[in-house]
Amino acid sequence: MPECLLSKQVAPRSANAMFLTDVIAGLSKAQKRIPCKYLYDMRGSQMFDTISEQPEYYVTRTELAIMREYAAEMATALGEGVMLVELGSGSSIKTELLLAQFRRPVAYVPVDISGQHLQQTANRLRRMYPRIEILPVRGDFTQPFRLPASAQSLTHRAVYFPGSTIGNFEIRAAIELLGHVARVCGAGGSLLIGIDLQKDVRVVEAAYNDAAGVTAEFNLNLLRHVNRELDANFDLKKFAHRACYDEANHCVDIRLVSRCKQVVHLNGIDFSFEKEETIHTEYSHKYTIDGFASMAGRSGFQLQKVWTDPRQYFAVLHLELPKSSTIRSA
Repeated sequence: MPECLLSKQVAPRSANAMFLTDVIAGLSKAQKRIPCKYLYDMRGSQMFDTISEQPEYYVTRTELAIMREYAAEMATALGEGVMLVELGSGSSIKTELLLAQFRRPVAYVPVDISGQHLQQTANRLRRMYPRIEILPVRGDFTQPFRLPASAQSLTHRAVYFPGSTIGNFEIRAAIELLGHVARVCGAGGSLLIGIDLQKDVRVVEAAYNDAAGVTAEFNLNLLRHVNRELDANFDLKKFAHRACYDEANHCVDIRLVSRCKQVVHLNGIDFSFEKEETIHTEYSHKYTIDGFASMAGRSGFQLQKVWTDPRQYFAVLHLELPKSSTIRSA
C-alpha cells in the first residue's frame, strides 16, 4: 500500500521524546501552549467519554442522533469495497453505527494517540464485526504514517473524521490537515466529516464549562499527563480551567490559567508563570457549511451531501475527490 500522510506509528520512547520536545517548545513561547493531542492519554480519553454524557455538551449527543438516523445513507454514499480510516477514533461509538450499515467493507483502520484505549476499542470491534478486518494504528494523525495493508483488495479509501475534531486546529493547520487527508483518500476517495455549526454563544460556552466540572478536570489532566510522563511538577491546584468564545474567529478558546506566581520544573528547565498567565490547550472552531466546503475545496474535495439535525447545531458532510483529478497540495 502507498505511504499515507496522516499518522506516524512510534515506539513509546520515541513518542515520549516527541512529547517532551513539544511541551518544552510550547512552554518556551511568549504565549505558552501545549498541543491538544496530549489531552488524550488513557485517562483523558475516558474523561472525554464522560464529557460527552454531560447535559450541556450537545456535540456528541447531536452527532450521534444524526448518525442513528442517517448512517445507512452515509454507508451507501461511501460505497462497497472501502477501507475506512478513522482519525482520532476514541471509543468508536459513532463508527459502530456506520460499520453496521456497510455492504462488503474491506477494513476499518482506527487511528488514535492513546494506545491502550485504541487496543481496547479494536478488540471490541473485532468481536462485533468478525468479517471486517480491524487494523488499529497508534499515533498522531497529523503526522505521516504507512497505511496498514489489508488482506483483501479495496476499491477506494474513505476517511471518517467525526466529532468536529477538525475544529481543534487553527484555520491554516486545518487546511494543511485536509491536504493530508486528501492524499490518504487518493483520487476517487471520500471524506465523511463532522463539523460543529455556528450557533448561540451561550449554548457553545456552556458546553465547555459544564456544571459538573468534567471539562475542567479533563483540561487539568493534561498537566497530570505531563507530570507522569515527563517528570514535571505541575501543581494542579494552582491552575484553573478557562473556556471563552472568540466571536471574531468563531471558536472556543480553551486555556489553563495560573492562579498565582509560580515556577514549574521540567527536564531541568524552570518555567516561570505570572498570576493569570495562561497555557493555551485547545481551540474548537465553529463553521458554516458553505465556509467549510470552501476550505475543503482547496484540497480538491467536492461537497456531495450534508446531514444535519433539526436545530442546525451540527452537520456531517460527505465530500469526494474526483476519480481523475490530481490531488492538490494544501
